[in-house]
Amino acid sequence: MSTEFDYFILFAEMRTGSNFLEANLNAYPGLTCHGEAYNPHFIGYPNRTEIAGVTQEERDADPARLLRAIRETTQGLGGFRFFHDHDPRILDIALPDPRCAKIVLTRNPVDSYVSWKIAQATGQWKLTDVRRRKDTDTVPFDRDEFEAHLAALQAFQVRLMNALQTTGQTAFYVAYEDLQDVAVMNGLAQFLGQPDRLEALDDSLKRQNPAPLSEKVSNFPEMTDALARLDRFNLNRTPNFEPRRGPAVPSYIAAAETPLLYQPVRSGPEVEVIRWLAALDGVAEEALPQKFTQKALRQWKRKNRGHRSFTVLRHPVARAHAAFCERILATGDGAFADIRKTLRKVYKLPIPGQAPGADWTRDAHRAAFLAFLDFLKTNLANQTPVRIDPAWATQSAILEGMGQFSMPDFVLREDEMAEMLPLLAGRVGHRGPPAPDMAPEPEPFALADVVDAEVEDRVQAVYQRDYMMFGFGPLRG
Repeated sequence: MSTEFDYFILFAEMRTGSNFLEANLNAYPGLTCHGEAYNPHFIGYPNRTEIAGVTQEERDADPARLLRAIRETTQGLGGFRFFHDHDPRILDIALPDPRCAKIVLTRNPVDSYVSWKIAQATGQWKLTDVRRRKDTDTVPFDRDEFEAHLAALQAFQVRLMNALQTTGQTAFYVAYEDLQDVAVMNGLAQFLGQPDRLEALDDSLKRQNPAPLSEKVSNFPEMTDALARLDRFNLNRTPNFEPRRGPAVPSYIAAAETPLLYQPVRSGPEVEVIRWLAALDGVAEEALPQKFTQKALRQWKRKNRGHRSFTVLRHPVARAHAAFCERILATGDGAFADIRKTLRKVYKLPIPGQAPGADWTRDAHRAAFLAFLDFLKTNLANQTPVRIDPAWATQSAILEGMGQFSMPDFVLREDEMAEMLPLLAGRVGHRGPPAPDMAPEPEPFALADVVDAEVEDRVQAVYQRDYMMFGFGPLRG
């Protein structure tokens, strides 16, 4: 018997054939599947009171206790079935554990949904004698219910896949259609380190609803129409090839006394917000708490009860133009000299070697900005060797990164600052907060001198994800 695994989990869902798969696993001398060990409503099976001497109450108090009992008392290799709505606490232990063998059983979600509806209608969840099969004429298809069912299954499958990827593990995948193949079953046994092989499959469980879907669903035309509306292949998705970003905690800035925390989005109105934070409590900008570590930020949050955190989004056109002017076109403090040089040399960005002089025209500025947008499109698709800098990364990716540690609880837009920031300060007890200044136009040309329909279309092509996630409309009203 192989010692590669100490136990196994069969990840499945209701009406996917997990009972049949369990019966065949239990047909091997060295394997024991203990049912739905972590079902929140019972332990193992509806008529059981314990598994391996552990009761349901003891399992609920300490999920790891049951896992230890399964590992230590099962003759051979023990395991259990796990559905997406079972006790999630055990996943924190089992998913990263390479000594846990993962089996993933899947079925067409429409078939499993309709089978579930029939089982609900008949009250029959297992069938061992076809003469005792309970029939129902048909069941209705509920589009909203199915979409919720599908979303839950997909979210759980994504979690499993990501956990396996990040820990360098692999699972044994079984489709519903594979369950009648004894060779697949024996391959699973080999994966689990079981030396015995089955000559035939367990035939005690029967398929309950062998008829086609058209004969089982009362509103079959409505179902086909509803399924046709689902984007099965996610054709309308906005592609996102940006690397995942971290929370960037050292960039966060707090007010000196007012319990407010600013989580900046680069190339936004950072200067104006920081100036406003300092004005709130009458201190210099240098006196604001900043350069946080995660530990220091936790301490600040505990100390400042009732705190609020916020960020400010900028329209993608204005933000891309600010990044271009401040980081690429300029050559002073804050400019990206090396990237600027690469963009000129490799990507032929039509900008001068030094900062633009008096001969830099509006048309030259617009042409260079359009060329920069072309670069951004390939850069954000992760197709260039140049880093995807926070100065022009999508705002949606930046907020997702923040959410890994501390998601801002208030997200506003730049054109709302004058109204919403004083309101926010008032909500945390500040009396008479000042209004923030609005950001000046970047140099050497204002946004209004550059933006037209072509520029708007080019920016929207670059920042499709931000337009979709945040509902940005055209900048030019």
